[in-house]
Amino acid sequence: MPFSPFENCQLCPRRCGADRAHGQTGVCGETDALRIAWFGLHRGEEPPVSSRRGSGAFFFTGCPCHCCHCQNWQISSLASDPEGARFRVFSPDEFLAAARSLVSRGAANLNFVTPEHVWPHVSRLLTALRAEGVSLPAVWNSSGYVRAELVDGYAKQIDIFLPDCKFDSPELARRVMGDADYPALALEALERMVAAKGFLRPFDESGRTPAEEGVMVRHLVLPGHAADSIAVLTRLRAHFGPDLPLSVMSQYTPVPATAGLAPFDRRLAREEYDLVLDAVERLGFEHVFIQPMEDEGSRDPFLPDFRAENPFS
Repeated sequence: MPFSPFENCQLCPRRCGADRAHGQTGVCGETDALRIAWFGLHRGEEPPVSSRRGSGAFFFTGCPCHCCHCQNWQISSLASDPEGARFRVFSPDEFLAAARSLVSRGAANLNFVTPEHVWPHVSRLLTALRAEGVSLPAVWNSSGYVRAELVDGYAKQIDIFLPDCKFDSPELARRVMGDADYPALALEALERMVAAKGFLRPFDESGRTPAEEGVMVRHLVLPGHAADSIAVLTRLRAHFGPDLPLSVMSQYTPVPATAGLAPFDRRLAREEYDLVLDAVERLGFEHVFIQPMEDEGSRDPFLPDFRAENPFS
């Protein structure tokens, strides 16, 4: 019987060794079952990814990171469903049928959100689609918490990498997600991604022409940690130069796990975001997306609700 990659699981940097193939739950919160919380045409990504057609996105349950402030908290860290988030198990045939439906609806790409722990399922899907002649770009939409030595294998099937680069400080990474090695791991993985695919292209800010290949980095500015964001940007500039495409996000919203956990229990201040944007300009980055700041107390349009039929406003 062939070895399953879900046995003694080593798919993410946690390398927890869980026998997910036989029902054991990994650090990610998942067995080898493919659970999808939502799929559809998603228009909330950056314009080159969403384009005007929408990105064919799959949101999987589970995640190796366990960030305390996770904006997808309803599906990322819950092994069960106490909050009423929707998800169901997909067979390989159902996964393929879902992807075909997004292709037929005109998706600009197929966008796999936090795919590290379900990569064998995604890889099999992409192999089947390519055999059918489907040539839409495949998007790896990731936390950046990736085993760098696996990136070259991903790049054989993935066209666009959208990794986060979350922290510069190991101590901040330890506090937020329990792994002080994140900054080094994320940078090494990003270097592999850029080496394999280059920078995102075409970079059409209007969204008229969807991106076909390359890397764009996302960074979420955290309340109380503008200095760490500036350190992240400084390191990215030193390693990759001013042409690295960036998305610098202001959408931070407190979630239940951050209650009483200062400063993560408050919204990002406009002054903090402005400090980071000043650094973006000072460092000379050429291709940058930024987000408008929402008024305090308003519903954040970027925070999904996976209890709803369509989680995105």
